[in-house]
Order: sequence, then C-alpha cells, then structure tokens
Amino acid sequence: MIFDVAYLVWYVSQFMVLEPGDLINTGTPAGVSLGHDDVPFLKAGDVVELSIDGLGSQRSVLAQA
Repeated sequence: MIFDVAYLVWYVSQFMVLEPGDLINTGTPAGVSLGHDDVPFLKAGDVVELSIDGLGSQRSVLAQA
C-alpha cells in the first residue's frame, strides 16, 4: 500500500466520523496485474465473494459495463 493504515484512518476521519466496525476499503491500484500473465483479469460473469466472521458476507456477480 502507498499509505500505512494509521495515515488512512487519520485522513478519512478528516471528512467523516468513524464508528467501531467501520471499514475502509483500500482496493488495488489500477494495472497491478498487468505484469503477470498467470493472473487473469476479472470478466463479466465472474463471482467475487468475501466474508468476515461475526459481520457477514457479500457476493457480487460482475456484469459487462
């Protein structure tokens, strides 16, 4: 990551009140997979799932833009 976690929390807290349990999604910089032939890009129809114990889960199906 370009910025450490403490800086991200500080920066976001300048614009909003953070509450216990809030998430700050950082994502991945554009093009991070370009140099890897063995890592395919996501495409329409792919499914992305995530879960956090005690919080829940999320499932997203990618669609063509």
